[in-house]
Amino acid sequence: QGELVESGGGLVQPGGSLRLSCAASGLDLDYYDIGWFRQAPGKEREGLTCISGGDGSTLYADSVKGRFTISRDNAKNTVYLQMNNLKPEDTAVYYCAAGPARGYWDYWGQGTQVTVSS
Repeated sequence: QGELVESGGGLVQPGGSLRLSCAASGLDLDYYDIGWFRQAPGKEREGLTCISGGDGSTLYADSVKGRFTISRDNAKNTVYLQMNNLKPEDTAVYYCAAGPARGYWDYWGQGTQVTVSS
């Protein structure tokens, strides 16, 4: 059974950076699309970005375009989310997900909290 584990969350000041990791076990991320999502209290889950398991193509939501970067290290079976110029409105629980195609997310991590505050 595949499992995803996120890490790297924490407290950061506005304008700061964090890098989240999504490590997989029991599934080879080479063959999966990977997405990053977040959910803030009282808000719906928001899709942020995804990377294709095939050609590595990426998509970004307007809210994070130019500030967040998704990447993958197939040797480590890990996907990363580099987050720069963080804003208080980026505060949320961040999740990664894996699936055979975008929108078909079969596996979810447990989430990691990101808090942006001075």
